[in-house]
Amino acid sequence: MSEICLPTVRALQQRGVVFHAPHTVHIDTSVNPGRIAAGVEIHAGCRISGKYTSIGPECVIGEEGPVTMDDVQLGAGVEVRGGYFSGATLLDGASMGGSAHVRPGTLLEEQASGAHAVGFKQTVLMTFVTTGSLVNFCDCLMAGGTNRKYHSEVGSSYVHFNFTPHQDKATASLIGDVPRGVMLDQPPIFLGGQGGIVGPGRVEFGCLIPAGAILREDALERNKIIYPRPLPHGEMKPYAMGAYRDIRRIVVNNLIYLGNIRALKCWYAYIRRGYLLRTPHGEACYEGALRQLKAIEAERLSRLREFANKLSHSIELLQGHPGAERWVLHQKSFLESWPGIESKLHVDECECVDAPDRDELLNAINRMSHGAGYVEMIQSLAPAAKQAGTRWLQAIVDNVARAWLPPAA
Repeated sequence: MSEICLPTVRALQQRGVVFHAPHTVHIDTSVNPGRIAAGVEIHAGCRISGKYTSIGPECVIGEEGPVTMDDVQLGAGVEVRGGYFSGATLLDGASMGGSAHVRPGTLLEEQASGAHAVGFKQTVLMTFVTTGSLVNFCDCLMAGGTNRKYHSEVGSSYVHFNFTPHQDKATASLIGDVPRGVMLDQPPIFLGGQGGIVGPGRVEFGCLIPAGAILREDALERNKIIYPRPLPHGEMKPYAMGAYRDIRRIVVNNLIYLGNIRALKCWYAYIRRGYLLRTPHGEACYEGALRQLKAIEAERLSRLREFANKLSHSIELLQGHPGAERWVLHQKSFLESWPGIESKLHVDECECVDAPDRDELLNAINRMSHGAGYVEMIQSLAPAAKQAGTRWLQAIVDNVARAWLPPAA
């Protein structure tokens, strides 16, 4: 251990941070020691760096194996048992098992969790959402459930397929949604183990995808068990790499996803802010959550731009092919509309969309006891206040989703 690092560990020990093997732990000079709370436990072999790093009280780091953390914000009582974490925010009571690989743009809300060997990037798990082991769940937002026992679940060995044969990643999937999901009163979604979703997909609250199933279509009816259609066997068809077909679902799902990220950003700015700013580690988590959401928004815009730039080549490949006329029409429409769409998507409309509904929700919150925590407050809101909040957030989503209206033909 460097001479610079060892005094930092000693100073933290004096402030009540527990090191189980202090001579094996590296606290980088980029870390502000004042942002590591008393009561934190750090096990052997951990490396912690980053000026944005903040660790709340009662967190346990590295219980199952060494942890490398860089620019990560942890709320109170968070457990990261082993693995690599960079540019992520985990709110109170969240947890991750050993061998995790968590990259920037990841936000785990209260009591969300992943078991061992889970990969997240550009991933949002809203309150209570749980994933099993050996899961690759990048470029997703998932909501649903009302408490830690009645929660949305991703089964073990689940994959979100987020890279296409056309070499693009306009593939983010929305499982549940933000306008209703933030109210913590929706039925959970169950994604059975050893299955997957081919992005960009959408799944409605209350749906069950059986184990071993690959979902290639949207599941937009509530409270359904979905049996995806099997692929045809022994069949070969002509295929041109780079030639898109009907792009309407791709574009619409991307815009809806962007709208949900923007809605969640507004939710943090107006509703969560007052609760998270009560403590220093909460303030760091608030700032971190906004960084993750802004990074996701920028990533999705970048991926949609990349997709738009591929359409000229796709149109060339499709020209003259029987039955491709409608595909070409939609691709030309989106390509020609893209500069205006991109300009519109760069405008943050949180301030002006359905402010009366937002203010109705805020007034209801302000009339409540301020001693309650965030989860308890949301769960005790009157139905009318929740409905107003959902209308406000849905208006934000709809405003983004209307950025492109495909031709009727």
